[in-house]
Amino acid sequence: MQQYPSQLLERAVEAFSQLPGVGRKTALRLVLHLLRQSAADVDGFADAVVRVRHDVKYCKVCHNLSDDDVCGICSDPRRDGSVVCVVENVQDVMAIENTQQFHGLYHVLGGIISPMDGIGPNDLEIDSLVERVKDGTVKEVILALASTMEGDTTNFYISRKLRGTGVKLSVIARGISVGDELEYTDEVTLGRSILNRTPLES
Repeated sequence: MQQYPSQLLERAVEAFSQLPGVGRKTALRLVLHLLRQSAADVDGFADAVVRVRHDVKYCKVCHNLSDDDVCGICSDPRRDGSVVCVVENVQDVMAIENTQQFHGLYHVLGGIISPMDGIGPNDLEIDSLVERVKDGTVKEVILALASTMEGDTTNFYISRKLRGTGVKLSVIARGISVGDELEYTDEVTLGRSILNRTPLES
């Protein structure tokens, strides 16, 4: 067991080591780095962490992260509100936005159906997607989920829920390798996958 010269140092290392991918050695290195910074810089760092937890909201429309009740994408009048791209998480929104190929709106599910992980349809923002479609503004729903078994299961479930609404359903082109996460796909491939989407047979 590592011995620390300060209980406060040990507490800080313990806190940092709770972050994903951060072991105790890395945590110690990060804490020692902070100790070398000015008090003002560390206070600013701490404030940013506290504020992101307490002040960042989920958009009431698409469930993307936002500083306001409605995110900047949903409130942008230049976006095409008739096309909604369904993604698993916020990172996927950021990845698609970086391609600069998509000008519609988004719907963040907050995950994908995965019985092995105990995630079912009711744990995701699927019902709110159905409600958006029923409003009548949405003409096309693009399913941009990972090309995995869980992603395909979620696509199938959503297609069944939207059956009879008259909305056009499409999936992104399989230029993305099977099993790949959108977040790690290069921008050119991801952009082409959006542009070359294919109709989903329901």
